Amino acid sequence: MKDNYDLSNLRNKPKRKNSRTKGNAFERKVAGALNDRFNTTEFSRSPGSGAFATTHTLPEHLKIYGDLITPLNFKYCIECKKGYNKENIYSLYNYSSDLWGFINQCEKDSEKCKRTPLIIFKQDRHPTLAIIPKHCALQLNISYIEISKGPEHLAQYRVLLFDELLKEDNSLWFH
Repeated sequence: MKDNYDLSNLRNKPKRKNSRTKGNAFERKVAGALNDRFNTTEFSRSPGSGAFATTHTLPEHLKIYGDLITPLNFKYCIECKKGYNKENIYSLYNYSSDLWGFINQCEKDSEKCKRTPLIIFKQDRHPTLAIIPKHCALQLNISYIEISKGPEHLAQYRVLLFDELLKEDNSLWFH
């Protein structure tokens, strides 16, 4: 007896996007959101996605730190992260988690360029989050959670919705 089933279409899954492509698209999306918010075209992806300043020998005035090229008077060094779906609330207590790795990476870049760290983090099917130092004075009544780096509270941060942060006055964003 012969089956009449055509099973050829069962494996036609869409081609998987690699993480680099996904991250690049997210960086472009964040740059676009910032350009829209501030009515400019000065935000764009960094060549080499932020590693350009550390992998090329350039004069200091040409070095780009972080994942986005920003206006000269912008206060923040931006690190964009997309995916990392295994990260969760418990990652805040695991100081070797990817989440704290992002913060450490952004802190190092921020020190080099003398700007404030800002991590923009997006997991699949969840809203985009922003992680900023606690000392950044928020003007609006925005919901956030506070996190501390290590049990010694070496650095304190706020985690909030990126869309809510975008509503803040320009004084939060520019010198």
